[in-house]
Amino acid sequence: MSINATVLRAALGAAVLIGAGAAQAQDYPSRPMRLILPYNPGGIVDYVGRTIGQGLSQATGQSVVPENKPGAGGILGTHTVATSDPDGYTLLLMDPAIVVNSALQTDINYDLFKDLKVVSVVSSSPLVLVTTPSLPVTSFKEFVDYSKSNPGKLNYASAGVGTTPHLAGELLRMRTGIDATHVPYRGIAGSFADLMTGKVQFSFSSIPGAKPFTDDNRLRALATTGGKRSPAYPDLPTVAEAGLPGYQVDLWLAVFVPSATPDAVVTALSAKLKQTIDDPTIKTALAKFGVESRGTSPAEGTSFVHAEYEMWKKVVESANLKQQ
Repeated sequence: MSINATVLRAALGAAVLIGAGAAQAQDYPSRPMRLILPYNPGGIVDYVGRTIGQGLSQATGQSVVPENKPGAGGILGTHTVATSDPDGYTLLLMDPAIVVNSALQTDINYDLFKDLKVVSVVSSSPLVLVTTPSLPVTSFKEFVDYSKSNPGKLNYASAGVGTTPHLAGELLRMRTGIDATHVPYRGIAGSFADLMTGKVQFSFSSIPGAKPFTDDNRLRALATTGGKRSPAYPDLPTVAEAGLPGYQVDLWLAVFVPSATPDAVVTALSAKLKQTIDDPTIKTALAKFGVESRGTSPAEGTSFVHAEYEMWKKVVESANLKQQ
């Protein structure tokens, strides 16, 4: 076969695939979708996932079924989506742990950039630093001073190894020099009982997870991690305001699908997500817990996730974090 014939056959094959993807997108979605939430109920991924899932159902006319699939700091649920049929009917909502895991773990059974495709970055939210009420501190400065005066005596909880709360804690240790032991849980909600009883002394938590406990003083909130104060905690300073200039952690969430999902389907899904996120009812529901709706194109989302990977990879290396 001549080179020209080979090139022609490849071009025709590509055209067939593009045409099939476009045809698939015209009918998409035509049946219910699964939205994999790779943590236990009670945290921000669960809250935002269920809120957006309900809105996406209305926008598409198809049921969007949230499914909690916790395990290994989000790896189990992420793998489920990465190996699912690439047809746009199995979606993943994931936080920065998806890039941290790729930088930290050596044995994950998927490749973030080869096996998954970004549909949209849907939200941003700060974390909130919370402590057990028995800890004799009422401000961020008092907390840092107490931690430095009691090296090795404090434990801090996270939603799992490589999750955003874990890395926020490591950044705090790096910036302040405090000595505290990391205690990972299967989702941040699982840590609250131990935080309330003082088995662990502090944590960085999503706001939806922590707010019910701080509202009735079962936990004490000290600061948030955004670049500005959170509407959910307007009286709390940011960590940067409270004494660590430049400290900022964004608990963004993004929707992913398997990488072989046709681009036309991804584009159609991204547009429906943007429609959902722009709905005033959804915006209000998210803002109630300090979550800011975003919405990006697939290309913008891909660039953002790559940049986040490079940033957190440097943190993992600088903190000399090891797989646990």
